[in-house]
Amino acid sequence: MSDNPYSATVLAWYESHARDLPWRTPDASPWSVLVSEIMLQQTPVVRVLPAWHSWMERWPTPADLAKEPSGEAVRMWNRLGYPRRALRLHACAVALTERYGGEVPDDHETLLSLPGVGAYTAAAVASFAFGQRHAILDTNVRRVLARAETGIQYPPKTQTKAETTLAESLLPTEPSVAARWGVAVMELGALVCTARAPACADCPIAHQCAWKLAGKPAHDGPPRRGQRYAGTDRQVRGRLLAVLRESAEPVPKEALDAVWDEGVQRERALDALVADGLVDPLDDGRYALPG
Repeated sequence: MSDNPYSATVLAWYESHARDLPWRTPDASPWSVLVSEIMLQQTPVVRVLPAWHSWMERWPTPADLAKEPSGEAVRMWNRLGYPRRALRLHACAVALTERYGGEVPDDHETLLSLPGVGAYTAAAVASFAFGQRHAILDTNVRRVLARAETGIQYPPKTQTKAETTLAESLLPTEPSVAARWGVAVMELGALVCTARAPACADCPIAHQCAWKLAGKPAHDGPPRRGQRYAGTDRQVRGRLLAVLRESAEPVPKEALDAVWDEGVQRERALDALVADGLVDPLDDGRYALPG
């Protein structure tokens, strides 16, 4: 163990309060962990669970997904949001199948080289799928550490080197314990040390929390604004993709025009979907999912 003053308490709390999630079971495959981590980016667990089950039932291995067109991944993504993640998962499955025999590699640097896998995802998969020792910094972990150690309500908008250094300094020495610590502090942030209504009375480390001990000073940085969805290009993109997902055949332009009255915004959203590789414009004027 490191000199982490919270680990024993947080790990004991996790043993009693962890959610029963399928990608956390002892027999969860590395691929299932990777899929969960990509899906969970900017998406709550309650929405990810049914999508993850459907995905893993259809594509239990990278090779199963790689042999399908990328458009099927976009179709299966349904309404999870940020659908480019579906394309990245498909590209990742192709890379795993072509380069690594259809297996998710256990090497952190190799994970980082995969399409759509950034620093957080590589660390999470190496830790949760392979029991390795890596600092894991998602939104929940950053918030817990900002409050407990730094004494501020919210971490900086952009992750800093100081945050990484702090997270690494708190890693227990034993890799398996470090991996458990990573998921435990993440769970603490998701269930107790939440962004808007932290349940300090239920927090196992409240008596050690610098932010609570300082009287919970209010955030004094730039205003934190929730992401608006209604009326945005994201909403238009979602409606356009829904038409394509629900059709087994390419659709005429008129079917897409019908989903949004404001023509300039609709065309801008459609152009962005084409540019992102999520929609294929066909030579006959119809539109389809890629592949």
